[in-house]
Amino acid sequence: MAKFTLRLDNNFCFLSHNTSTSHSSILLNRTSRKNFQLRLSPSKSQLKFKVLCSIKEKENVKDEREKIGANVGELVNGVHVEELDRKAGLGQESGSSKVGFDLVWPPWKNIPQRYKLIGTTSLAFVICNMDKVNLSVAIIPMSHQFGWNPSVAGLVQSSFFWGYALSQLPGGWLAKLFGGRKVLEIGVLAWSLATALVPVLAGFMPGLLLSRILVGIGEGVSPSSATDLIARSIPLEERSRAVSFVFGGLSVGSVTGLLLAPPLIQNFSWESVFYIFGFLGIGWYLGFRFLGEGRALDAVEHVALLRSAGQNKSWNDSLEESVDLKNSWNNTLEELRASLRDVPWKAFFQSPAVWAMIYAHFCGSWGHYTCLSWLPTFFSEELNLNLTEAAWVSILPPLASVFVTNIAAQFADNLIANGVETTMVRKICQTISFLSPATCMILSSLDLGLQPWEIVGILTSGLALSSFALSGLYCTHQDISPEYASILLGITNTVGAVPGIVGVALTGFLLDSTHSWSMSLFAPSIFFYLTGTIVWLAFASSKPQSFSESD
Repeated sequence: MAKFTLRLDNNFCFLSHNTSTSHSSILLNRTSRKNFQLRLSPSKSQLKFKVLCSIKEKENVKDEREKIGANVGELVNGVHVEELDRKAGLGQESGSSKVGFDLVWPPWKNIPQRYKLIGTTSLAFVICNMDKVNLSVAIIPMSHQFGWNPSVAGLVQSSFFWGYALSQLPGGWLAKLFGGRKVLEIGVLAWSLATALVPVLAGFMPGLLLSRILVGIGEGVSPSSATDLIARSIPLEERSRAVSFVFGGLSVGSVTGLLLAPPLIQNFSWESVFYIFGFLGIGWYLGFRFLGEGRALDAVEHVALLRSAGQNKSWNDSLEESVDLKNSWNNTLEELRASLRDVPWKAFFQSPAVWAMIYAHFCGSWGHYTCLSWLPTFFSEELNLNLTEAAWVSILPPLASVFVTNIAAQFADNLIANGVETTMVRKICQTISFLSPATCMILSSLDLGLQPWEIVGILTSGLALSSFALSGLYCTHQDISPEYASILLGITNTVGAVPGIVGVALTGFLLDSTHSWSMSLFAPSIFFYLTGTIVWLAFASSKPQSFSESD
């Protein structure tokens, strides 16, 4: 009977083979990325091996031949197998073979680098919205504890967007200069630490507002960082799905936050929400660091990306030099100023397409941020639901958005793959994103005698379909200029954060004044959705623009 023993030692794998009459061992050197199986057939004179390989990449076979040299045994499908015969002695036969081998651990080791980056970035966005929506649930017990009226509650919730607006342009500039990966990880750490400080500062209003401003600053750099990362890593034909997957993490985060916050508050306290969610972000930061500094893209990925960005020579040059970006933190202050001066600000604001993105972002953000902040309170007061029930109902719009996001991404990418003009695809998706929630809010505002569950269903449908924006507006920045995509998103997101500051607080003020949810929450959003549709259809474009040359 044959007996095999497998032992791992650093970069080598030893396989011992024992029988009653023979002993042999195989030395497996981890120098190849190929996966294989070994079949052993012992004979009287030597030990023979058959190697069955599963090889996905064959481009390096020629290089391997040159490295191996002339004194080799055999090359089978790109894997070197060397047989060494030994003379039999003392009644034993022995043989050894050296085979290229790679133990696939951790399991995600062979996943393309761009997919790892997209996956971890999407997870960061999950945590991002968990830390954003936690206050929309906790604000109810906090208002009772501290005696806040709707105006004060609106002020507290809007303070997040003060920091969010302030960090948009700096975030876009830093992402272009240092790379989105580095800026993203610093942003996650910053907002997570600030989230964990909220319970400590809650009784002191200036401190509470400052902590939420810091959360906003940390989260404010994430969209531009992700946009830069996608523009650098993802070819055009995959971009809609990449953007939808990353920014779709926001909907997942909303669902997760609204699911976890009520039981945590009821079983522990409202403070526990901020502690736990904050530590989750710190854990993400440590895990992201553990993955290591970004490796260079695989050759196949790099070639595909260069082809998709071929319209912009300067962007290709920056891709070729992307390996040096990890050392860019050592740039001098003068170099930083020079890089800021090199941004073609004038050309940006001379483009009608950029203005269309700015206004569309503002309009979409008004409806999104006001609903995100006030829907739990709306469902609690208007539908007479308790805290847990209101939070569960509030989950429905972002939960439905997760599915709509995937549908929209496939829809957009399929249209582009079938030859439909990119600008037309973006206009279609963004129009759906605006008109759907506007229609549903009009129906919810009218006195049609609808039951509460019908209102919930209508609002859920409209807000879910607004996720088509991820295949519309949010792809346009990369479409028109991969080089300046992060800065363009920083510009539009800065304006898009204004509704978070003004709209959220204004909703509370109007609610105090009119006691009408239709006038305070829905009417302003309907107005901006409709006007945003008109501007987008008239001026939006995804045609690549060389801003550097036109400036």
